[in-house]
Amino acid sequence: MTVLIEAGVESQNAAIAAVGGGAHRIELCTDLAHGGTTPTEQLLRDCHSHVVIPIFVLVRPRAGDFIYTEAEHHTMLEQIHRAKDAGAHGIVTGSLTSAHEIAEDRTAELADAALPWTVTFHRAFDVCADLAVALERLIHLGVDRVLTSGGAPTAPEGAAQIRRLVAQAKGRIEILPGGGINAGNVARLVHDTGVREVHFSVKDLEKIRSVVRVFSAPGL
Repeated sequence: MTVLIEAGVESQNAAIAAVGGGAHRIELCTDLAHGGTTPTEQLLRDCHSHVVIPIFVLVRPRAGDFIYTEAEHHTMLEQIHRAKDAGAHGIVTGSLTSAHEIAEDRTAELADAALPWTVTFHRAFDVCADLAVALERLIHLGVDRVLTSGGAPTAPEGAAQIRRLVAQAKGRIEILPGGGINAGNVARLVHDTGVREVHFSVKDLEKIRSVVRVFSAPGL
């Protein structure tokens, strides 16, 4: 079974460990304890000089909700341009309205700023009032993938919803499950949902290796 493994990291050492353990892609951020925020340009440049796999950069100006002021939105656009200049291969971002719907105009601007690189809409998606409606809006906006736990505290808990999202997507957008994934539950999650990619945070080599071993075991 071929499953792409994305490792969420917040340091150069973690990025190097993720590569050494077999990750296929990195999501780089800071402050993972509070959901992640935009990393510094220097951290991105340092990681870019030490790893050979794609680096997607989280663009989120602060912790908390995903309803941004006009000034914060412009900061996000600037952060996207700086991340691209510093070596990012993709952007992870998102914006909501006060009604907990996709902020379509702002998300479109963020996606346009990220071109020609790929765009992932992050777990702000899980806060949306109607996930099915939100997914269609992201597809319409041309977003490449959505990081989601299916609206549940963890992806394994939201597996049924993630399966429905995969069925709804019909290959028009990638569904990337994230939240609470580890070697003990990743195989069932992939089997039950039909996803082709998984995301989880990594701080050391062993965690990523343990998940990679799951997919290299006989019969998988």
